[in-house]
Amino acid sequence: MRDRPLHVAVVASFAALLSAACGEPVSPIDSTVLASHASTASADFAVLANAAVTCTDGTITGNVGTFQASPTGSFTDTNCEVDGSIHIGDGRAQQAYEAFLATYAALAEADCDEVLTGTLDGVTLPPGVYCFEAAAALTGTLTLDGSSNDTWLFKVGTGGTGALTGTDFEVVLAGGADECNVTWWVAQAATMTDADFIGSILAGAAITLTRGTFHGNAWAGASGVGDVTITGTAVTGCEGTTQGRPSRKRCNQGVGNGPEGCDPGNSNHRRPTNDEDGGTPGDPGRKGGGRR
Repeated sequence: MRDRPLHVAVVASFAALLSAACGEPVSPIDSTVLASHASTASADFAVLANAAVTCTDGTITGNVGTFQASPTGSFTDTNCEVDGSIHIGDGRAQQAYEAFLATYAALAEADCDEVLTGTLDGVTLPPGVYCFEAAAALTGTLTLDGSSNDTWLFKVGTGGTGALTGTDFEVVLAGGADECNVTWWVAQAATMTDADFIGSILAGAAITLTRGTFHGNAWAGASGVGDVTITGTAVTGCEGTTQGRPSRKRCNQGVGNGPEGCDPGNSNHRRPTNDEDGGTPGDPGRKGGGRR
C-alpha cells in the first residue's frame, strides 16, 4: 500500500473511535490524531440523526440521539426495543453529532486504494480504502478478510454525488476481522433492505433500514438534512463501555452450544436472531431458532 499520511491518520483515528467503542484493541498506528477531527463523544451512539429517528418493529442496541431539540428533533418509537438512552437535542447528543460531522469531513479527504464498480457479490476484499465514484447498488455477499486490527473504509459518491443501496446484501467477516473496524462513508442517502449489513454508515443524507440486521452505527445528515428510519431491523451499534454497559460479547455458535443470547451474524440467515434456542446434536434448533 502506498504511503499516504492523511489516509493513515484518518482511517486509523476512526478505527480507534469505533474499536474503543467495541472494547477492542486498536491498530498500532498512532491514534492521537483522533482529537483533531473526532471524539469518543459519539462512540456509544448507535443511531444519530439531524432531526428525527423513527423505529418501528425493530431493536436498537446503543444510544439514540438527534442534533435538533424538540419539537423539530424527535424519536418515534412503535414497538421498538432500545437498549440504551435517548437524547433529543441535549448537550450530549449535540456534542456527539458535532464529532460525527468532524469525522465525516475528515474521511472525505481519505485517498482511495481502489475504485470499485458492480454489486460486490462474491467479492473478497483485504483491508483498505475502496471508492465508488458515484452511486453503489449492492447485492449478494461481500467478504472482508483481515485481522481484528485491520480497517476497511468504503466511500460512496467520491465524484460529489452518490447514494448507497443494498438489497439482499450480506457482509461476511473472515480472518478475525472486527465489524467495528468497517466504515461506509456515503455522499448522500443510504438504504438497506433485507440486508445482513456490517459496518458503520456515515451518510450525508438519510439512512433507511428495512428488515434484516445491521451491525454498526448509523449516523445520518452530515449535509444538514437527514433522518434515520428503522423498520423491522435489529440494529447493534458499536457501543461504548463507559456508560455502565458491557461491550458486545462474541458468540461461539454451533450445534449443541445452547442458547447464548447473542448473534454471530450467519447461522439463521435473515432472522432477527441467530441463537439456536437450545439446539442439541441431532436436533440443532436452527430450523426454528430465532422465530417468535
